[in-house]
Amino acid sequence: MSAPPAQPKIYHITHVDNLPAILAGGGLVSDAEMIRRGGPTAAIGMSSIKKRRVEELTVDCHPGTRVGDFVPFYFCPRSIMLYLIYMGNHPELAYRGGQGPILHLEADLYQTIAWANANGHSWAFSLSNAGAYYAPFRSKVEELDQINWESVAATDFRPAHIKEGKQAEFLLHGRFPWHLVARIGVPSRAIQEQVWAALNAATHKPPVKTRPEWYY
Repeated sequence: MSAPPAQPKIYHITHVDNLPAILAGGGLVSDAEMIRRGGPTAAIGMSSIKKRRVEELTVDCHPGTRVGDFVPFYFCPRSIMLYLIYMGNHPELAYRGGQGPILHLEADLYQTIAWANANGHSWAFSLSNAGAYYAPFRSKVEELDQINWESVAATDFRPAHIKEGKQAEFLLHGRFPWHLVARIGVPSRAIQEQVWAALNAATHKPPVKTRPEWYY
């Protein structure tokens, strides 16, 4: 057990081509809802794992819900999933476009929880990969110290216990409103300009920063 950071952040990664639809819809939606809509413009996840999250894996602290009913976030940028995208050689990963077009959507954890509590949206977090059958889930702020925050922050995730802890996820049920996105991290000036263009007509325009340290 370890104390969480003073102001923990959460991160959702997506392809820049998905941003116009996210803005038009007012935010992110769960995998289950995205599947009902026919899928994203540019899918970057593993379809087999998404299927398992939508159809099989339950979030036991919220009976009757599945992992795929929630919008997922990591507690760090430069996630293991991003590494798989960067490597581009995982047999279950259909996407082969690399990390160059990938955005990090950053939000404040406590602000997100406050919004969820005020608006009747369930939330939870996993202590490891929420796409695994064995992942434990929690749903209380005072349980955040059960996350392995040292593993979350680690840059070398070859040891198995660090790999598990680094993949902890925050889950918000149903949808994640756009106004909670506090910052957008991008790998390059070219993608930054593409994001600026997409945000041109948006009411909420979070700062867009090049963050090469968030990438491989």
